[in-house]
Amino acid sequence: MAALFRGYRNFYKRSNKHVELILVSCRSMASKTPVGFIGLGNMGTPMARNLLKNGYPVIATDAFPESCKELQDSGAQILDSPAEVAEKADRIITMLPSSPNVIEVYTGSNGILRKVKKGTLLIDSSTIDPAVSKEMAVAAEKMGAVFMDAPVSGGVGAASLAKLTFLVGGVEEEYNAAQELLTCMGANVVYCGHVGSGQAAKICNNMLLAIGMLGTAETMNLGISFKVAQNSDVTLKLKGSCDDSFTESEGHYTPSQCQLVPTKVNFVVVLG
Repeated sequence: MAALFRGYRNFYKRSNKHVELILVSCRSMASKTPVGFIGLGNMGTPMARNLLKNGYPVIATDAFPESCKELQDSGAQILDSPAEVAEKADRIITMLPSSPNVIEVYTGSNGILRKVKKGTLLIDSSTIDPAVSKEMAVAAEKMGAVFMDAPVSGGVGAASLAKLTFLVGGVEEEYNAAQELLTCMGANVVYCGHVGSGQAAKICNNMLLAIGMLGTAETMNLGISFKVAQNSDVTLKLKGSCDDSFTESEGHYTPSQCQLVPTKVNFVVVLG
């Protein structure tokens, strides 16, 4: 009887181990299911390409068909609209220029939410108004989908090298699922809290960036007014004393550079 019990126990352990292996295998296979990507501009294209490099099939679209060619040549499937992408992918990333673009892509006549499947994870990496992120989350929830905001810091260079920083807002239970994809495109993924908090953190980041640019511009302007020599040695000394990367790039010390900050492109946010 004891021998029979030991034999049963060994069989049970082997069976359990086999089941665990099957489950791990299934999860691995599921993680490589197609990922939708909408918005193939200067940031979106290298981000989507990094998903391809990590073995994820990518289904993509963009408002400008000519923007899709580079990614299509890299192996992505290109469709005509966000709605079509939503029909074929249950994880979708959007990277768009502004709040109106996000609203249109999600809720427009050919938007994601027209065809989204229940349980779909929607990750928006655009830099937009936190209130719009919250609106999209509510709209997605009504369709049985999950929306998370995950704006990025790092620029085109970091996007190409998969060294972006993602600032994530949304349901904490979904964070791991989002992180799996975001780590393919970035070096840092930071959970910030509820939906919209990623955007709020990005606004704070941009504010600090703008203050740094403005301070650098005024400092360099003051130096120029005092006839300080405009050469690389002076710049390097300033860099060494204040560790300000803006002094590394020629032209960044002119006040007109601050025209590029979000407040100059109708990015107005009311924080309450």
